[in-house]
Amino acid sequence: MRTLHVETASSSYPVFIGEGIRKQASELLSSLNRPLTSILLITDEEVDRLYGEEMFRILEEKWSVKKVTVPSGEQAKSLEVYTRLQTEAISFHMDRSSCIIAFGGGVVGDLAGFVAATFMRGIDFIQMPTTLLAHDSAVGGKVAVNHPMGKNLIGAFYQPKAVLYDTELLHTLPQKELRSGMAEVIKHAFIYDQAFLEELLSIQALDDINSEQLNEMIYKGISIKSSVVNQDEKEEGIRAFLNFGHTLGHAVEAEYGYGQITHGDAVALGMQFALYVSEQAEGCQMDRELFTEWFKKLGYPHRIKQEVSTSVLVNRMMNDKKTRGGIIQFIVLKQIGQVADHAFSKDELENWLNKWRMEETA
Repeated sequence: MRTLHVETASSSYPVFIGEGIRKQASELLSSLNRPLTSILLITDEEVDRLYGEEMFRILEEKWSVKKVTVPSGEQAKSLEVYTRLQTEAISFHMDRSSCIIAFGGGVVGDLAGFVAATFMRGIDFIQMPTTLLAHDSAVGGKVAVNHPMGKNLIGAFYQPKAVLYDTELLHTLPQKELRSGMAEVIKHAFIYDQAFLEELLSIQALDDINSEQLNEMIYKGISIKSSVVNQDEKEEGIRAFLNFGHTLGHAVEAEYGYGQITHGDAVALGMQFALYVSEQAEGCQMDRELFTEWFKKLGYPHRIKQEVSTSVLVNRMMNDKKTRGGIIQFIVLKQIGQVADHAFSKDELENWLNKWRMEETA
């Protein structure tokens, strides 16, 4: 087992990473020395089918536990599901010494974290990620639900008390979910670590990734995320750099319909567009064709559906949390490993997106 410590302005907490560590959950939770009267275990239908009862039994040996399942997929991050979970917490007579455990992927983590942040004005919660994608979302304290007009528009910054990352659970991931999570690993490499990106480029197919590589990717990805969050907990500065690829990615997710494209596939599209803008607007020197072909080999989409108009996507981007006074703050690369926050008007970004789409369909 490897342990990282995340330090932010408001808190400090451990991240435990290792094969099979869910079976040590009681000992690891006890080591936090938190008052813990009861646990609301929130998971999704798919994780519950595979591991829900096992985790319930492990925790029930020491605490009073209630397990609640939500639908699998992005549709669970709704105000309706959020309200149902609050009702479950109240009905279970949870108090301020109770704890919520998010046992699932990024959707469950965001949703359960927002429930914890707002129940009785905030109670403890623990992240127990079950996907590769969640290596990014489980660390840093962003918790939220979606609105039909945009992703993660209703939420808070609320740090977990710990992250327990059992990498053994990744062995049952469908390939599309592994690919989705890999997109966030790639993002971290682009914005922070050129040598790491060169290591990743040696992977030409997802089936090439072995357990040792997977564990190392998770450790490096969380280390990068932790370093950024340490400097900027509430996205007042460099934390915005973690949104590389996400401005268009979130717009694509919302326009396609949540659940119709994975978060990682949408972010991969967004990164390919961001690389184009980095080259054209920032003068970033790179072999962009190499990266485009690499994304294709890994199975990511490389063009937006033809029936989705550019103007609709730009209007979606105007609702992005980084937009200020009608100006879209768009993350670009000055060079691999060096990032800049570029301000574009709506018309400028629409022009870049039209040109990139024409290139991709040529």
